[in-house]
Amino acid sequence: MGQKKIVATASLAGCFGCHMSILDIDERILDLVELVEFHKSPITDIKSFSKECDIGLIEGGCCNDENVHNLIEFRKHCTTLVALGECAIMGGLPSMRNGIPLAECLREAYLDGPTVADANPGKIVPSDPDIPRILNRVYPCHEVVKIDYSLPGCPPRADLIWEALVALVTGKELVLPYDSFKYD
Repeated sequence: MGQKKIVATASLAGCFGCHMSILDIDERILDLVELVEFHKSPITDIKSFSKECDIGLIEGGCCNDENVHNLIEFRKHCTTLVALGECAIMGGLPSMRNGIPLAECLREAYLDGPTVADANPGKIVPSDPDIPRILNRVYPCHEVVKIDYSLPGCPPRADLIWEALVALVTGKELVLPYDSFKYD
């Protein structure tokens, strides 16, 4: 067998469900480890790039400046970038705030919401420079960087992730069946 492909993964603004689907590959993860080397990923706990990666898997959209920075870094360091799940593809549930002005969201969360009295008695809107700056809306990944492939689902099925990774690693064509896009 040739040199293993190097895979990186990250979670942006989402629920981490797509990474759970990667783990749901179950015993095939052992076969996957024979094909790929996981690099920067919560799976390996490697937090920064020390080498270029063949495949990057991104879940979640961009709701703050740190998400944007991380996505841009993934694009720089990954030859092929795959958006995993609805949050990465369309913004998902986090994008439900897109129709509400940011100031109104912050007011509800920190000043006027029903739980503010107990959780934030000083009614302080966080503004520390170490806290990522919230964007005016949640952006799907393709609005920030070039995305090569998208795997739909919330989260994508483990079988779909497996098939996509095997296709990308072996150079075979990935076929997305209709039921990958059909939700009942």
